[in-house]
Amino acid sequence: MLFVQLGLAASVGLFSSVGSQGAAWLRLAWAGLLLLVLIRPRPSWYSRTGFLTCVVLGIVTAGLTMTFMAAVARLPLGTASALEFLGPLGVAVARGRGEAKVWPVLAAVGVVLLTRPWSGLVDLVGVGFALAAAVLWAAYILLTQRVGDEVSGLRGLAVSMPVAGLVATVVAGPFVAGDLTVELVLAGLGLAVLLPVMPFALELLALRRLTTAAFGTLMSLEPAIALVIGLLVLHQVPGWAPLVGIAFVVAAGIGAERTGGRDLPVPGNPPPCTTR
Repeated sequence: MLFVQLGLAASVGLFSSVGSQGAAWLRLAWAGLLLLVLIRPRPSWYSRTGFLTCVVLGIVTAGLTMTFMAAVARLPLGTASALEFLGPLGVAVARGRGEAKVWPVLAAVGVVLLTRPWSGLVDLVGVGFALAAAVLWAAYILLTQRVGDEVSGLRGLAVSMPVAGLVATVVAGPFVAGDLTVELVLAGLGLAVLLPVMPFALELLALRRLTTAAFGTLMSLEPAIALVIGLLVLHQVPGWAPLVGIAFVVAAGIGAERTGGRDLPVPGNPPPCTTR
């Protein structure tokens, strides 16, 4: 989570040079290339269904990254992360039992406090991008779990991330390629290691030792970590309403994950990845 939020905060520095979509493209393109070279996927590793699922996951990953970067360009990092977290929260609630249905109400209160519609200052476009990222993150979770069940180790990422890089190249590459310099390209390489290469690897290691419920509960803290990183790195000072709103969303996330955890996979099968 620390790598994710530091990577997002560092990406903000590229916005003035290549925009939010250019920063997302640099990260995805480099990450895809790095994983392709390091893992060197072979056709024999994948069934037809598994390979196609990895491809769809790559398309969703590109959409998730680019919509969330657009949200971060318009909203404080903590607010954008909390709104995006509604995606995994929704998945946990849908899988939950009994009291799990209470958590959306708590999350809704948090969203109102985060966006403060009464102030008239809410960036509706930024909120829209963050909510689109939330929907895509929910799809990402479901697809990544399928990939994790069908493809061992990091082999799924060796397909999904290059696909994500290609999609981002088609969407954003032509518009920002002319603005690239050697410094920007190298910055993109560093950001790709910071996010997503390192977080993905650490998530897989964590999921070999934790149940998905425990892992999801820990991940519920990400909006709070985003708030702290936004304050320390980007100097985004939140008011009382966003602070309380993020606390509501984090509490809803912890509650929903505790009642909506997935069973451990069968021994010998790879554990699923349940986050970005």
